[in-house]
Amino acid sequence: MSQPIPDIAQVKAFLLSLQETICQQLAAADGKAQFAEDEWVREEGGGGRSRVLTQGAVFEQAGVNFSHVHGATLPASATAHRPELAGRSFQAMGVSLVIHPLSPYIPTSHANVRFFIAEKAGEAPVWWFGGGFDLTPFYGFEEDARHWHLTAQQLCQPFGEDVYPQYKKWCDDYFFIKHRNEARGIGGLFFDDLNTPDFNHCFAFMQAVGNGFTEAYLPIVEKRKSMAWGERERQFQLYRRGRYVEFNLVWDRGTLFGLQTGGRTESILMSMPPLVRWEYNFQPESDSPEAALYRDFLPVRDWLSDKEPK
Repeated sequence: MSQPIPDIAQVKAFLLSLQETICQQLAAADGKAQFAEDEWVREEGGGGRSRVLTQGAVFEQAGVNFSHVHGATLPASATAHRPELAGRSFQAMGVSLVIHPLSPYIPTSHANVRFFIAEKAGEAPVWWFGGGFDLTPFYGFEEDARHWHLTAQQLCQPFGEDVYPQYKKWCDDYFFIKHRNEARGIGGLFFDDLNTPDFNHCFAFMQAVGNGFTEAYLPIVEKRKSMAWGERERQFQLYRRGRYVEFNLVWDRGTLFGLQTGGRTESILMSMPPLVRWEYNFQPESDSPEAALYRDFLPVRDWLSDKEPK
């Protein structure tokens, strides 16, 4: 039985619709600011549509970007581990978003869904889907973490019992700041190189992840956005945002791929928080709310069953 041919136009239509829907939902949750749109063209082929909301009532900055880039050859970073891609033209498209809330009690969050295809005359195309979403709290709440992971588990359920545990572990492993020996946050889902059993199955899973993000995130926003906070919480939030910057600039493969393929720098670095600070050798006071983040939330946990960090 022949495999379904990847429908690039269908994937692109979904991604553009997803960007639109998420922007509408985030603007409604913010209640004050709107997204500004910026369309751009990539000299080597393709372009994108960047949307950024700033200085909102709830979100200090939120970016939701669509890009569709293509070219005759891939950069060395892409072919080093995939020699079968050498000499192929490529298309890469996706929606990527990062949300930096104003309140330290609302977590920062990141999500993306993407599709890649490399083609060569006379040969079958090489294609795959990737994506996921993850949550980075500053002051953690157990019920929020459980809701986040339960939503992730439920969207994975139709695709197999092993999907959520596998992609949760991949997320925990990927969003780990090696030079700090600590997790970036409480994880979520991460998948890449997804191309089995066939295109339709993989595309359906990518859609489930994309559509599931706001179901996981917005209830947390609604629950925490009216909580009062002060300068202490703000300063800790800005300090912890530094970890986000460190991961994205040192370890994130998407950032590296975007820069090496001549992507639009402003859109790639949209993930950076608008304000951030570093402090030499900061140590939270023992048994403080700040220490609880390191003790109770950053160590890897099975959020759906256990009560204590592993």
